[in-house]
Amino acid sequence: MVTRIGTHRADGVERWSAVDFFSGCGGMSHGFANREPFQIVAAVDAELAKPGGGFGKLACNATYRANVGIEPIDRDVANLSPEEFVAEVETRTGVVLRPGALTAFLCCPPCTDFSRAKPENHSNDSPKNSLALKCAEFVEALLPEFVVMENARELIRGNHPHHYLEFVRRLEAAGYDVAGGARVLTRFGLPQIRERALVVASRVGPALTLEDLWSGWRVSSEAITVRHAIGHLNRRKLKAGHRDPDDPMQVSPGFAAEAVRRRMAAVPADGGSWFDLAGHPDADDLLVDSMRDRLRRGDLGSHPDVYGRMAWDRPAPTIKRECAHVGNGRYAHPEQDRLLTVREMALIQGFPESFDFPSRSLANRYRHVGDAVPPLISYQLSALVAWMKTGTRPSPEDWILPGTSLKLADVRPTDPALRRA
Repeated sequence: MVTRIGTHRADGVERWSAVDFFSGCGGMSHGFANREPFQIVAAVDAELAKPGGGFGKLACNATYRANVGIEPIDRDVANLSPEEFVAEVETRTGVVLRPGALTAFLCCPPCTDFSRAKPENHSNDSPKNSLALKCAEFVEALLPEFVVMENARELIRGNHPHHYLEFVRRLEAAGYDVAGGARVLTRFGLPQIRERALVVASRVGPALTLEDLWSGWRVSSEAITVRHAIGHLNRRKLKAGHRDPDDPMQVSPGFAAEAVRRRMAAVPADGGSWFDLAGHPDADDLLVDSMRDRLRRGDLGSHPDVYGRMAWDRPAPTIKRECAHVGNGRYAHPEQDRLLTVREMALIQGFPESFDFPSRSLANRYRHVGDAVPPLISYQLSALVAWMKTGTRPSPEDWILPGTSLKLADVRPTDPALRRA
């Protein structure tokens, strides 16, 4: 049976359809799928792991299916045409994506080749960056009411902004009002210093931003700390290589080398890092040659957080894709001698505590977390889209995703007129 988008359910409620490109484990989709009457009708992801790792290796589509409830199309968007996509969706689901009938087009192309974390990006403009314009091609064909894009801040403020500028030009030519900018997501309740480009476009009126959503409100400083996000999990101590029997996602990998275990044990609690080992009695054994050389030159390098512990009462650093090793950043537990667990990383990344990461590969579970749009944020974006569509401004009760670290009590009014009864 063919279903035409824009029809009604048996109970008379209109469906607000959405599709998600580069859907990953479902971080962006989760925020929309959990808001009525949005319905995710299709998602696309080629499951590309490390560069050169090959398609299908990331295994994120199974995680998406487990949490969102539909099977993503495992295709490379670079080689997918709008006509092929529409035909594939109709074959799989019976849904016909007529131009102009789609409510939201969610598109989060790969950010690795925009990000400043990759040094060569300062001069090299990777062909993968043109995937932002591939999103514009689908917008032009599907003409959704709203478009939401998330990426590294360098999409807008980096050395290759022409991709973004052309994306905006094409959307404006198609009749969209576009609002884009780099935002530090801590401002919106994420317990992490994560700066991202957020782009919202509307074909039915002015585009709104998360600043509009939060106007008159602020998040409490306590709510954006590591303690607030994961402190309740600290009641049960967990050793590296062990898991909590009550939560399969509460698992941390073991240390492959004894030297790494000893180094981690020597790093001071609550915010310490490798450069604190300079005064340790066993510094000669604990420090590797590159660390000793940097200390001698007074140069901590561009990544001083490696082998670092998070601090309880500060926001976490940015959770990146390769967060599965203490040597890749400040990803160690504030007190316990181990990497943060998958569950702890996920909570800091704005996932609800019920989210499941079923991949057999523990490294891929961490990648799924680090790659994702924080659901805590995508739920706010879904509220923003609902506001633009209906004209009714949502209150904080409407944009706090249940099960995440952000609670309603964490949101405080700055305008007395907005005080809740």
